Amino acid sequence: MANNDDWWTSPTEAENGSLIMVTGRRNIEKFRNNPKFSIRVEVTWKYEGEANGMPDVATSELMGEVQDALAATFDKDPVAVLTGIYTGDNRRDWVFYTLSTHIFQKKINEALAQFPVLPLEIYAENDPDWAEYTEMRELSEVTVSDD
Repeated sequence: MANNDDWWTSPTEAENGSLIMVTGRRNIEKFRNNPKFSIRVEVTWKYEGEANGMPDVATSELMGEVQDALAATFDKDPVAVLTGIYTGDNRRDWVFYTLSTHIFQKKINEALAQFPVLPLEIYAENDPDWAEYTEMRELSEVTVSDD
């Protein structure tokens, strides 16, 4: 979420064939190598999208504002790291790894306090091997070659 971080974006498909844009983060080894960051938290925003399953302009802009607020909060107090964003098929999923669901909840509430109630669902599970992140990179990472 910090401007200095290295991200990639690539298209993929949902199981039903819908377009999903995947944005993944590189250069997160300091978090991945820290065994305390073993809890994966997925924040999901379901929306009524356009015919192609993507959010309309107003929803997309609000999602951008929410993402900026999350970035500001977690950049200031890095108790969680955003590793991936999936957008399409009438939903956006932000994937974080955190060291504590309790602290994550407190920080996300701080970040979102300025917004009206949002249609968010939050799911957490232990993922000490960062399996979701590994799979996302294997399936979607775009690399730049020197050729």
